[in-house]
Amino acid sequence: MSKFWSELAKSLEPYTPGEQPKDKKYIKLNTNENPYGPSSKVIEALKDGANDNLKLYPDPNGDELRKTIADYYGLKDEQVFLGNGSDEVLAFSFMAFFNPNEPILFPDITYSFYKVYSNIYNIPYEEVKLNKDFSVPINKLHHSKGGVILPNPNAPTGICLSLKSIEEILQFNKEKIVIIDEAYIDFGGNSAVGFIDQYPNLLVVQTLSKSRSLAGLRVGFALGHKDLISALNYVKNSINSYPLDRLALCGAVQAIKDEEYFQETKNKIIETREKVSQELKSMGFLVIPSLTNFIFMSHTKIHAKELLYSLRERGILVRHFNHARIDNHLRVTIGSEEEMNTFIRILREIVPV
Repeated sequence: MSKFWSELAKSLEPYTPGEQPKDKKYIKLNTNENPYGPSSKVIEALKDGANDNLKLYPDPNGDELRKTIADYYGLKDEQVFLGNGSDEVLAFSFMAFFNPNEPILFPDITYSFYKVYSNIYNIPYEEVKLNKDFSVPINKLHHSKGGVILPNPNAPTGICLSLKSIEEILQFNKEKIVIIDEAYIDFGGNSAVGFIDQYPNLLVVQTLSKSRSLAGLRVGFALGHKDLISALNYVKNSINSYPLDRLALCGAVQAIKDEEYFQETKNKIIETREKVSQELKSMGFLVIPSLTNFIFMSHTKIHAKELLYSLRERGILVRHFNHARIDNHLRVTIGSEEEMNTFIRILREIVPV
């Protein structure tokens, strides 16, 4: 560390992204990217958008995209906030809604960026221990002092809460913000968006990186009461008034509009996930029920780290988390049917019968 680093920088434990190797070609099942490319309408929009107007700043409010998203979810434009990926939206949310003297609640096994943001913004937090089966103990999320943030479905477990459970959390935290991070909701879960008009303390955060195949464009958004959206805009305009560039804005509009392609690719991933889950169970793996584009699995006879390295040697990347309670599990992204067939074939060569 340089002597010029601030005390904050020295104290941080940054989020570790999934491996993006360049030494050879791999089947990448480690970063939850969509195996299917963007809609052809997105590609055409990006080509059309690559014109002389790139010399101009983009629309700071992203009005066309906000309207497109609002129409899609049956909301008003003023209930939509845009950000540079859902990670930026979440970072802004920590600044906009959480206070340094009020501890927030989130699961002990969850998206690790929550701890990073808490430390950056000096937000105290309490980790709610998941049940033995990795399900969320809803009653322990009641009466938060500073607010609740919860991925649904959870990551890296893939388990999804029912809308009844989400509403229970909202009802027991009416005086505090509840942020539902729905990065993976399109793969089988039910969105909490329908609660927004009933619960002004609800903020729903989503992304186009997963189900809309746009991880490379970095587009995220939040949905909620207009007062919550105003707070996010206050933060955004104090840091970066132009978070989305022109190409991201025009590409995202078409990604939302092309419902047919969205449904087609989403359903392919769901079908492949269920098929692969059954194959893994037949091989002796414990597979946590998933409503995401990944599965969380373990085996009694071979440790996850050994599997991780064996798969990598054979050209397949998966994700391992060296954390208590989950260090013998692997998170495996659902790739194309061909990629997953290769994954299963190679696993059969590695795992003892």
